Amino acid sequence: MWASTMGGHHLGEAPVRLAHSDSTARIGIAARMNRATREHLEELTLVTGATYSIGAGTRDVPEEPDPERTCFERDRDRILHSPAFRRLSGKTQVFVFPEDHQRTRLTHALEVAQVAVAISRSLGLNLALTEAIALGHDCGHGPGGHASEDAFSPYIPGGYDHAVWGADTVLQPLNLCAETLDGIRNHSWSRPAPMTPEGEVVSWADRIAYVCHDFEDAAHVGIVMPEQLPDLVRERCGERRSQQLSAFISAMVQAARETGQIGMTDSLAEALAEFRKFNYEQIYMRAESLAQSATVIRILRALVEHHGSQPSALLGLASQGSQTPTAPIEADSAAALAQAVTYVGGMTDRYAFAQAQQLLGWNSNDLPVGIL
Repeated sequence: MWASTMGGHHLGEAPVRLAHSDSTARIGIAARMNRATREHLEELTLVTGATYSIGAGTRDVPEEPDPERTCFERDRDRILHSPAFRRLSGKTQVFVFPEDHQRTRLTHALEVAQVAVAISRSLGLNLALTEAIALGHDCGHGPGGHASEDAFSPYIPGGYDHAVWGADTVLQPLNLCAETLDGIRNHSWSRPAPMTPEGEVVSWADRIAYVCHDFEDAAHVGIVMPEQLPDLVRERCGERRSQQLSAFISAMVQAARETGQIGMTDSLAEALAEFRKFNYEQIYMRAESLAQSATVIRILRALVEHHGSQPSALLGLASQGSQTPTAPIEADSAAALAQAVTYVGGMTDRYAFAQAQQLLGWNSNDLPVGIL
């Protein structure tokens, strides 16, 4: 039956193929919601201060506007179809080697996008820009979660910051708009504020999403229990993720509507800070987690130094979203080590640890094992 539908279906005299033999869907054909029309609608519907889509957007390499998509819709699509985004499915969010129901960096990005779009929709901001920043915000992460930043920092002038690396190295070949790259580069709270309100929304959505879902994952495997949450958190935003997300999103929408700023009401902001502190103490900084992070750092540094010592071996290999080197680099030079960071940073957890066994002789018993 499935094979018989390979060519689709004809109904009536129109030279159109349909997916279903009993299709009855009909739409009006007078209006055309192309890029120019949607750009005009933005002028009518977005709030003052929101970011408007104009033509092809401001890009390092100028492009012609797409006839159908706005510039930020193009950015969102490019990120979604990029190898760097797909590889997030194999990268640590909290637990190395995530099991079936635990978050990965990819599912985290999707949840951030949902939270951010919910906020931006309520505030009348640009949804496509919000989604593009959210989907791309963690593409600079290496394998093993935040441990990769500690692992790679010695080889990168000024240190390795996943936000900066993602915007300036990993996603650079996609020729994204300045506003999209800025939101990705500056989504971390330790960075300068993004240039757009959509970027600031993603900064908050990132923290809201990971605080809530990291706790849920840890509770699911018994590392923490809902009743352990501080009273302040349970009283103001509940014990379930759905309650918590609803409370934090509502607090952001309320704050913006009352003040015009992208923030959160004091009461819920205090609860979010207390929630995050709890996660750090009970989940991220557990002795078992720190031990696995130390192992990840040793493995990643060894891989960087291995590839940095023989940079010619990387010629022709696909790197983390950046251009493949086209000329030999001196072994162990700063350029060779940066090239190695680009390559190793693009690896998934499983590939990195498999390479540690194959190239460096690591014993499988000495590798991270996920939940301890």
